[in-house]
Amino acid sequence: MENAKEIVKEKYGQIADQDSSNKKGCCCGTNGCCSDVNYTVFSESYENLEGYNPDADLNLGCGIPTDFAGIKPGDHVLDLGSGAGNDCFVARSIVGETGKVTGLDLTEQMIVRARANNEKLQFKNVEFVYGDIEEMPIESNLVDVVISNCVLNLVPDKTKAFSEIFRVLKQGGHFCISDVVLRGNLPEKLQNDAEMFAGCVSGAIDMNLYLDIIKKARFSHTTVHKQKVIQMPDELLLKYLSESEIKSFHTGEKGIFSITVSAEKTN
Repeated sequence: MENAKEIVKEKYGQIADQDSSNKKGCCCGTNGCCSDVNYTVFSESYENLEGYNPDADLNLGCGIPTDFAGIKPGDHVLDLGSGAGNDCFVARSIVGETGKVTGLDLTEQMIVRARANNEKLQFKNVEFVYGDIEEMPIESNLVDVVISNCVLNLVPDKTKAFSEIFRVLKQGGHFCISDVVLRGNLPEKLQNDAEMFAGCVSGAIDMNLYLDIIKKARFSHTTVHKQKVIQMPDELLLKYLSESEIKSFHTGEKGIFSITVSAEKTN
């Protein structure tokens, strides 16, 4: 697990150090990437959203969690795996002057880049903190809303991560997370090749198991707001699957999906 974290930190550090004009878009897992990965199969456009800052958008997301997060003016929002600050600045446009946004990231270079972006914007109620999602340096019962975008799939211990999310949320608070999940049993070699094709597949687990972890973390009112199948070329699938199995990919019975899910802390 620690080795996986170090690999993620190394790869995301490389992305953070890229020139701002060189946004290749890549979500690096244990197989690496950053050059040939077609990450656009996951990403969605933020350009029309209030608070959008192009300097903070490294094309690393697989959804727009703020669209479904129910953030209100005055809320304290925590963004897990905040990167260069993209979702944080969108959330700041919603919470306004009376709210607060905290970004948490495991990669020092991302924290540096996010703080530099925030310094240009001069937001006094946005902060970026270095830390591990499995052991957050955040007080218990502190935040109103937790968001995250294409990050928890890379966290080795998802049970611990969702337990931490539960801990830091206020009673009545909630999370809204965009992430990558699997549906159906996929051959390991196919998952490895899919990681090199699309990025952000490393660490992804079955969707039902993902939702079960949320339930076991004592969250309630779990809602999947959006699902998007990640299309992979038939020439890749044919290496590992029969024609009938490929058909199930195309119909959405099995495959790789980005989802946006929310749940509440009510007990």
